[in-house]
Amino acid sequence: MRVLSGIQPSGRLHLGNYFGAIRQYLELQEKGNECFYFVANLHALTSTRDKEELEKATLHVATGYLALGIDPERSIFFLQSDVPQVTELTWILNCLCPVSMMEKGTSYKDKVAKGLPANMGLFDYPVLQAADILIYNSEVVPVGADQKQHLEMTRDLAIKFNMAYGETLIVPEPYIVPEVAVVPGIDGQKMSKSYNNTIEIFQSDSSTKKRCSQIVTDSTPLDAPKDPEKCTVFALLKLLAEPAEIEEIAQKYRAGGYGYGQAKARLAELINEKFAPAREKYIQLEKDKDFVRDVLREGGRKARQVAEETITRVRNACGILTNR
Repeated sequence: MRVLSGIQPSGRLHLGNYFGAIRQYLELQEKGNECFYFVANLHALTSTRDKEELEKATLHVATGYLALGIDPERSIFFLQSDVPQVTELTWILNCLCPVSMMEKGTSYKDKVAKGLPANMGLFDYPVLQAADILIYNSEVVPVGADQKQHLEMTRDLAIKFNMAYGETLIVPEPYIVPEVAVVPGIDGQKMSKSYNNTIEIFQSDSSTKKRCSQIVTDSTPLDAPKDPEKCTVFALLKLLAEPAEIEEIAQKYRAGGYGYGQAKARLAELINEKFAPAREKYIQLEKDKDFVRDVLREGGRKARQVAEETITRVRNACGILTNR
């Protein structure tokens, strides 16, 4: 099964990235699927204007993915910008895409409402995403609720192309991961860089402890019973602790005498234990940026081979002549 997914380099990797996506990518890799994972640095241009910031974030995400377990021997891992065939396919799909389809994009509306500039890149984001998916003949795409509409648009565009030019593009299916974690941030909202409420993966043990201490809780006294299901700290603990410990902590909440501070301290311990090996590997990889770049370069080479086969079929179907 050929799987594809990407991540924007828009900041430091955090628990939401891991439990919401990366963990599933690793599981798909372990199951022997043909996985294409990429850093979506072209997508990042819709909101990033700082050259150094984009370069730094791109290398951070690439290094972080490798540290967390993406294996370039088993998955094709690359930069979106290393495959120019994607932007060519984007233009071709744009010529088939109804404006009304983009106008219905809820993600575009949400981002503009939050203050992002209403540029054409942001408006046309789903078509570039469709090209990302279709250029590699992807069969399945892991999606969360916020990306489901974009995959539906991808399917619609592939079908429109095939109806216009003949069966050329594979129509992908969504891969709905069972029980995908919705990870709360320190303020209780969904963990997101845009809300500045994240707990970073690659930070020091002491920084993790300090960040966990900032999680917002109510003012229930230490001795009073507490409802674990209404507590952000407990929601995060459930992602990291073993079932027996989760049940034990839940009982302590309900009995009283167990403070939020104790729960936060345990959460920090679990985070530091969970990501200690990845943090150590990240430090090693940071010292060997040439290795990271070589991995991305080789992944880009492999991705371009697949992309060129697809775009050749597309050109032939459309009647686009080239002298290459």
